[in-house]
Amino acid sequence: MRDVRDALMVARNTDGKLVRRPLSPHLQIHRWPISMALSILHRASGCALGVGTLMMTWWLVAAAHSEESFARAQWFMGTIIGRLMLFGWSAALFYHLCTGIRHLWMDTGRGYEKAEYDRSAWVVVGATVVLTVGTWIIALAVG
Repeated sequence: MRDVRDALMVARNTDGKLVRRPLSPHLQIHRWPISMALSILHRASGCALGVGTLMMTWWLVAAAHSEESFARAQWFMGTIIGRLMLFGWSAALFYHLCTGIRHLWMDTGRGYEKAEYDRSAWVVVGATVVLTVGTWIIALAVG
């Protein structure tokens, strides 16, 4: 039995003769441009915001429902898993905010030169880290 990859590499040219065609390059071969990574992360952060918003809604509904429900929600938020989820949610929130601001800036027609495009992408990454870590430092110091 032939390998599936061999079957995918066979095609017909305009004369109807069978020819071998190369497979598309794999992601492991090429270095990801920062724009590609930011685009993928933007979509992932949108999904994370949805999950985090459900968690925050659970917390608010528990607070409105009863002291016992709220205590249970507070307990979960205080566990390692709960704190990791909150950290991820806050990172997704700040990332989505920063990429949104970047796109608003780019909507003015600026930032499309390669150097400027890459620089603004790294500013988004840096701002996300600073905002997320700063928020958590303040939250843990106060709480």
